[in-house]
Amino acid sequence: MIDFVEAEQQNRDSCCLAIYGAAIPVGIDVQVESIDSISEVNMDFTMTLYLRHYWKDERLAFPSKNNQSRTFDSRLVKKIWVPDVFFVHSKRSFIHDTTMENIMLRVYPDGKILYSVRVTVTALCSMDFSSFPLDTQNCSLELESYAYNENDLMLYWKNGNDSLRTDEIVLSQFFIKHFHASSGLAFYSSTGWYNRLFINFILRRHIFFFMLQTYFPTMLMVVLSWVSFWIDRRAVPARVSLGITTVLTMSTIITGVSSSMPQVSYVKAVDIYLWTSFLFVFLSVIEYAAVNYCTTLEEMRKMKRGKIPSTFNASQAMAYDGCFHDNDIELTPFSGLAPTGSSGPLTTPTQAPDIRPTEGTRLRRQWSLRQNVDLFVSNSYVIDSYSRVAFPMSYLLFNVVYWSLYS
Repeated sequence: MIDFVEAEQQNRDSCCLAIYGAAIPVGIDVQVESIDSISEVNMDFTMTLYLRHYWKDERLAFPSKNNQSRTFDSRLVKKIWVPDVFFVHSKRSFIHDTTMENIMLRVYPDGKILYSVRVTVTALCSMDFSSFPLDTQNCSLELESYAYNENDLMLYWKNGNDSLRTDEIVLSQFFIKHFHASSGLAFYSSTGWYNRLFINFILRRHIFFFMLQTYFPTMLMVVLSWVSFWIDRRAVPARVSLGITTVLTMSTIITGVSSSMPQVSYVKAVDIYLWTSFLFVFLSVIEYAAVNYCTTLEEMRKMKRGKIPSTFNASQAMAYDGCFHDNDIELTPFSGLAPTGSSGPLTTPTQAPDIRPTEGTRLRRQWSLRQNVDLFVSNSYVIDSYSRVAFPMSYLLFNVVYWSLYS
């Protein structure tokens, strides 16, 4: 055994390549033990796996009567040549060392070698959150030789797609739709082409968590804002406090969701839902502002009517001026408003022939428009009546379109 180790100390990395004279084929297979975490904020994932290398080094061949292999630990690994595989786009990685380094080297009589390590790696995963939280993410872990290009070292999956095996993996926010292996080439301008292996896995996000934490509370806040449509329009404290409470609650929900997400420059699906719901809540507050304004305007007009003399025709004054004033009303005589053969405060018999038909037509049009506006103002409760139907139907239509697009 001592002679075996000393002989290997004299033949190190460069000698191995010189003997073969061509690219050394190194087979790879991986068994994924667990996916420890997936971070949307950092856009990375952490995976623990068993990484196994297969190659042949005839210098390590030995005679054996029963053709049994020999197994060694990490101490021999430091004295022989092993492939320098690393993880592309990795942020952190380490080999487990409890209670000893989790490294195994198995040598067969014909010189074939199995080299296995248990490693945990945190690698980058470029995620697209356009459909978040109804999204599907495609992440990959990439393996490549650091020093040896394709002319020196040829990495390949030892058993094709069967080279990637997984234990039963359960994640809190995702379920794994598919695991598959692939390979390709990577080019570096200064060193050339390198073989690269990919461990691809597709993650589908669980929606139930976000339904409980985001969507259901948002729906309830929108429905709660509609309660004000059934509250009397003169109950100002009740309707204002209800509107402000729902607006502040929606702001809290939006802030909570945004704090747990990366600061991306595009709109996410959850943003569309939250801000549209916020708009419905905000419009319910604006709706009461309109109702309150029309109610106040109606009451002011009734008070002003009390200051007008009983002999004055209020509808005539409205048709001419459009509103009442606190001061004494002084209107220019206009005979087209007075009945024929009568003499009132607005008309005189001598002025009647001076009125042109075109002006009388214009006055009747103004009266029709003012009448419609007055009818709307004097019946401000109609706004609440229409809102009780328009708001729920609009929000229902929005939900149908939203879930049809993203689910």
